[in-house]
Amino acid sequence: MAFPQGFLWGGATAANQCEGAYDVDGKGLSTADVMTVGGRGKARQVTKDGINPELYYPSHVAIDHYHHMAEDIALFGQMGWKCYRFSINWTRIFPEGDELEPNEVGLAFYDRLFDELERWGIEPLVTISHFETPLGVIRKFGGWESRQMVDCYVRYARTLFARYRGRCHLWLTFNEINNMSTNSWVAAGVDSTDEGVHARAAYHEFLASALAVKAAHEIDPANRVGLMYNGHLTYAATCDPSDAIGTMKFEHLMMYYCDVMCHGRYPGYKLRQFEREGIELPVEAGDDAILREGTVDFVSFSYYLSHVTGQKTRGIFKGLQGIQTGYDNPYLEKSAWGWGVDPQGLRFICNQLYDRYQLPVMVVENGLGAVDEVVVEDGVERIHDPYRVDYLRKHLEQLRLAIEEDGVDVMGYTCWGPIDIVAASTGEMTKRYGFIYVDMDDAGKGTLRRIKKDSYEWYKRVCETNGASLEEE
Repeated sequence: MAFPQGFLWGGATAANQCEGAYDVDGKGLSTADVMTVGGRGKARQVTKDGINPELYYPSHVAIDHYHHMAEDIALFGQMGWKCYRFSINWTRIFPEGDELEPNEVGLAFYDRLFDELERWGIEPLVTISHFETPLGVIRKFGGWESRQMVDCYVRYARTLFARYRGRCHLWLTFNEINNMSTNSWVAAGVDSTDEGVHARAAYHEFLASALAVKAAHEIDPANRVGLMYNGHLTYAATCDPSDAIGTMKFEHLMMYYCDVMCHGRYPGYKLRQFEREGIELPVEAGDDAILREGTVDFVSFSYYLSHVTGQKTRGIFKGLQGIQTGYDNPYLEKSAWGWGVDPQGLRFICNQLYDRYQLPVMVVENGLGAVDEVVVEDGVERIHDPYRVDYLRKHLEQLRLAIEEDGVDVMGYTCWGPIDIVAASTGEMTKRYGFIYVDMDDAGKGTLRRIKKDSYEWYKRVCETNGASLEEE
């Protein structure tokens, strides 16, 4: 049985991980542009004071999508995509983040991108802010801890809504907004581990998102605006009630972001936590109405792995092996980067989010980071990646069950990194997700030529048959 009619098959990327051209056509610097990488096995380092010519910054070239855009969109279109989730780079439009007028040259690039999508009949799903807070407003205001960021963001969002009125109807306000609790520098340009700082920065992002939702509906009533949640699905370590309570607290830490954006108010558990810890939100008159009137239309999320939590879990920390909670899951195989592979978890989290919010859900990131080998056969370069096909097939089978058996309203599925891009978690090119190989290494060396992997034809068949081909395998 095929997926529902109108199901949005496609792929997802982020501007800072694919575009490159970091200083071209008036673009300003963002947080991503001052993040370096030391190669596999080393964590990213942040250089907040600017560019050091002795260091390598993956976003500066990435896969040079800026100059290969038409070629890349054609490769996507030939797969039969119905939807492409991409982000617009804030500093291409407002280089410092707070200008009153946009950079027309920057907008022109996205004009051309929309042209190519229309040529191939692909519906755009645009992430307004995807881990690229402008350095200009960080230096001036201190990032999202400042309320001045709200006006800057809303001006930027309104510019996009007006420019692409009638050309784009699906929008996401912030990528993985709950990453404020795991990596606030990436999520909001806030370099702090203080929970009060995170709470104030998140509050301003909530206001900005709500105002953007209202503006999107005002400018074009056909617009639908969603949130984007980093899907931290978790299981209790044991049936010990203390482990169940520990898991509940972990879910509160992650899901309160969705609660605010879907319900238009802070949940009681979070307000009590703030009260206990002496955290005061920077509430001004009228803010409650803004949050209440600016709730999202749908819930999108990423899903790569699941967690185990319990009474030992005391907050979380982010390492090269993902989010650490104090527990491991012995029932799951792991990827080369130590991420537990849990297809059934995708079904679980679809149900969890749909039951909790009663809004349509969409899987906008899911994929396997792996090391791919290029082999030459009969003079042709090939990449055999059955492991990727196996991973995606198992997850899509569980997604089908969430729809058919559980009744979850799933809008679509855009796999992560359909073309190899810089990995957000490590800054590497070695960690590849795509159906399309890009000749670029971890040091930024390579020809940038594109090569279709075996998985390309497999996913093409899935898209063209609306998922019916999965039953033939």
